Amino acid sequence: MPRYNKTRKVINNSEYYEFLRKERGVKVIEQYPTPMLHNPTVLQRMNVLTITHIWKYGDRFYKLAHQYYGDERFWWVIAWYNGYPTEAHVKTGRSLSIPVNLEDVLNALEV
Repeated sequence: MPRYNKTRKVINNSEYYEFLRKERGVKVIEQYPTPMLHNPTVLQRMNVLTITHIWKYGDRFYKLAHQYYGDERFWWVIAWYNGYPTEAHVKTGRSLSIPVNLEDVLNALEV
C-alpha cells in the first residue's frame, strides 16, 4: 500500500508553474499541502500520554503510525513529537515517545 494514497492533494494550475507543466507534458501539477503546526506548551505536552518505543533496524515512522494509530498518514506526528525530521536522523536503539491518544496530540498541535 503506497504511503500517501490517502493524503489530500492540491491541484496546481498556476501560471507560475507553466514552464514546469510544459517540461513534464502535464496540464496540472498535484502537490501535497503543507500543514501549519502550532508548538504546544510544556503543559500541553505533559498532558499527552505517551508510550516508549525503542527504534530498531527496519522501523519506519509510517509503520509505527499504522501500528499505534491504525493509519500510516499520521507518521509525521511521531516524527514531530520526537524532533526527528526524517527516519535517517533516528539511530538504532533510540527511545521514541509515541503519543497514545492521537486526538490529544492533534489538539495540542491545533491541527
